[in-house]
Amino acid sequence: MSSDAVHLYVAPIGGHGADGSKERPFGSLEEARGALRQDSRFHGKDRLGAVVILRGGRYELSEPFELTAEDSGTADAPVVYRSQEGETAVLSGGRVVRGFEPVGRQLGARLKPNIREHVVAVDLKAQGIDAYGELTPRGMGRPGYSAGLELFFNGQPMTLAQYPNDGWLRLESPQEDRFSCRDARMETWRLRDVWVHGYWTHDWADSYERVASIQDGVIETEPPHGVYGYKAGQRFRFVNVLEELDAPGEWHLDRETGVLCFYPPSDIEAGTAVVSIADRVLSMKEARHVRFERIAFEASRGAAVRIEGGEGCGLYGCVIRNAGTDGAIVTGGKEHSIVSCDVYETGDSGLRVSGGDRATLTPARHNVENCHIRRFSRWRRTYCPAVGVGGVGNRLAHCRIHDAPHAGVLFGGNDHVLEYNELYDLCLETGDVGGFYTGRDWTGRGTIIRCNLLRDIAGMGSHRANAVYLDDAASGIAIVGNIFARVTKAAFIGGGRDNRVENNVFVDCEVAVHIDARGLGWAKSHISVGGVWNMYEKLRAMNYQEPPYSTRYPTLVHVAEDEPATPKGNVVRRNLTYNCVRDEIAPEAAPHTVMEDNYAEARDPLFVNADENDYALLPESPVWAVGFEPIPTHRIGLVLDGLRRTLPPR
Repeated sequence: MSSDAVHLYVAPIGGHGADGSKERPFGSLEEARGALRQDSRFHGKDRLGAVVILRGGRYELSEPFELTAEDSGTADAPVVYRSQEGETAVLSGGRVVRGFEPVGRQLGARLKPNIREHVVAVDLKAQGIDAYGELTPRGMGRPGYSAGLELFFNGQPMTLAQYPNDGWLRLESPQEDRFSCRDARMETWRLRDVWVHGYWTHDWADSYERVASIQDGVIETEPPHGVYGYKAGQRFRFVNVLEELDAPGEWHLDRETGVLCFYPPSDIEAGTAVVSIADRVLSMKEARHVRFERIAFEASRGAAVRIEGGEGCGLYGCVIRNAGTDGAIVTGGKEHSIVSCDVYETGDSGLRVSGGDRATLTPARHNVENCHIRRFSRWRRTYCPAVGVGGVGNRLAHCRIHDAPHAGVLFGGNDHVLEYNELYDLCLETGDVGGFYTGRDWTGRGTIIRCNLLRDIAGMGSHRANAVYLDDAASGIAIVGNIFARVTKAAFIGGGRDNRVENNVFVDCEVAVHIDARGLGWAKSHISVGGVWNMYEKLRAMNYQEPPYSTRYPTLVHVAEDEPATPKGNVVRRNLTYNCVRDEIAPEAAPHTVMEDNYAEARDPLFVNADENDYALLPESPVWAVGFEPIPTHRIGLVLDGLRRTLPPR
């Protein structure tokens, strides 16, 4: 960027008599945006770039800060919003709440006697906060509702009063709209906006349902009555029950009166309580070459950041936290980047990135790199990954992803590169799930999953977890040069075709490689013409027998005539398997699978330091004899750069 770029300053205490100079900064981002729109140096043939410097502190936004094509820079003269060096600007969609007092007699009577003295309350309406949003039937397959008002204390999300505080209840006697539970304490609650959250039928599908009534141990819910209905023995809990506000960090809001009750985990006077107000913090639509650097985005009810269309925009060295739904969403456009960011405590996904044209296989080249993403999927517990990747030609690299109930990365579409990432401690609450996951599309080919470390991923229930899960006939994916350690099933091919599993390390796994033939068995009707997976409809939608598909993926051209339910063309080559229980290759798949040059001997392969998760091979390793190629283990995971100057401990 030219040293002649326009420089403007913004400060939380700026405003009166401001001109955007360092001495008289603007008091809001909107003022800086307006000044740039009016500045002649920022327009025309020889336009200059711009740098908007935000002094440290909180900027409370009741509406998102919005940028459009009018606010664009160029590749050579971008617009940069950044925190002052050594300071952090916090763009918050929330409001600080003060004035908590001991809970009153009327509300206190609904609390446990030994709890009342710990609970404080505040009247939000008296502080001008009267729009609370709603609790909604969020969940797997449901619309992407924004969260209602949430409470954060000292930067951490608090827990809506629930029962039980830990673990789950088990439902009995399921019917279409009700089920039973043997717990007498339910009968003592005053039902006002009480909800149940559960895994109602499967360990991979959760939802929230409003309670209509509780009588004699029978809980009746309002429509839509649970994802896939209710099944005996499945787990659930109650949410938003004032009488169960009994643990530090729990809270409850009465949406009729506006009174918020809170059991603070530490001194309320010494801490900071924030409630979310704005649906979004930052919105960029059709903007080009706009960057945000070293800025924190927090306390939104919906996605904290949304980038739609445009080109070359990005978030660099930022923090995205405490979002009601997703941390950041990128849709459409091209060459957007999220680099060296920390993303955590999001209600749904950490990041969602999609773009490119599947019909023409034109890549978007969006890039998510060197990000630390953890503790996501707070609200919706399934199918809300750390990163969702869709479209064509996007990249996820050098990220550390961990601590979540369900999948790490969900991907679909074509020609993505997922490389040098570290995934661990995932699928903590779910089963039949994966670290990397995709499925149900013969045309979604060309993605490379390479040089990642996937470890300590177990899952629960009868199906547990798979590290790389190519579910339900997913095809044309390359799993190359990865390290799998202490996972249930490592490379899982669920009836798909033309997948490559090459040059990987499998250590201490229950199953190293799984290939089944589900399309010939239990899933035969699903994969057939007219089946619920819509496989043939997806084929026709992509004109798979014409360029670019016919040239890019030649084995796809005749798939419909070549026994499509049979898992043909899979290759398992030059892998190292050590101390794993077995492989699982279905008899129907074995004749169509290439298995060659794999090392599976009991002899120690001589890792550099397996105790510290360093699975590089020593020069004297016997594995080199089968043609195994070195994996650049030193490049896996987070890296130091100009934005990430230290690495967080594991």
